[in-house]
Amino acid sequence: MATTQTETVKQLTYLAGSLKAPRILEAAGRLAEQARAAGWSFEDYLAAVLEREVSARNASGARLRIRAAGFPAVKTIEDFDWDQQSAVRQQVASLASGAFLLEARNVVLLGPPGTGKTHLATALGVIAAHQGQRVLFATATEWVTRLSDAHRQGRLPQELARLRRYGLIIVDEVGYLPFEQDSANLFFQLVSSRYEHASLVLTSNLPFSGWGTVFGDQVVAAAMIDRIVHHAEVITLKGASYRLRGRGIDSLPSTRTDITDPAD
Repeated sequence: MATTQTETVKQLTYLAGSLKAPRILEAAGRLAEQARAAGWSFEDYLAAVLEREVSARNASGARLRIRAAGFPAVKTIEDFDWDQQSAVRQQVASLASGAFLLEARNVVLLGPPGTGKTHLATALGVIAAHQGQRVLFATATEWVTRLSDAHRQGRLPQELARLRRYGLIIVDEVGYLPFEQDSANLFFQLVSSRYEHASLVLTSNLPFSGWGTVFGDQVVAAAMIDRIVHHAEVITLKGASYRLRGRGIDSLPSTRTDITDPAD
């Protein structure tokens, strides 16, 4: 009996290695006694072992996708401070299912500096990574630099095509620095290439009415906004910067209080 069991373990070790699934061997051993004691069917036992392997692979893959996304720091919805943003909590919660990614919908987070836009954008990116989506995070300026480099090297179409393979692209800090005309056109191409194909999450400290100044062209800005908000959830955050709480300062000099939803 011992010899037979040893041979079985050797065979399982070989098969698990061939499948590149070494965790199966561990799960099989751990669950075997439980299966015998509970009288599981062969099918129940096999399903339980494979479920452990799939869960472990998903967790490992998510960690790799999160690391590759380029987040400045990993943030989650669970650790977001809702004290100042309770009005949008349900709106954000509805996005946590990740359904917007399957529908190639966008999310736009508007609000003054320090109100949690980047935190929420990152949290949605982390959710996407856990759901198997590839994610990339960068500021608007960094995206323009990336696209400018590709354009200068004559490979902009290839770069845009490569980026379309990402389920989610996050563009942080739209509006903090103005763009030159060429940069605005490149950014417009990024938005257009993903329109109705894959999702964008954007954050901005400016209302949409101020984007013309950022992009130096009202026509380009209007066309870009049209594509972004056609299938989008727009979330407006309000209040003072959380970074200034307890410091006796109500707001930053750059804080705008007239940020509104484009439908207003």
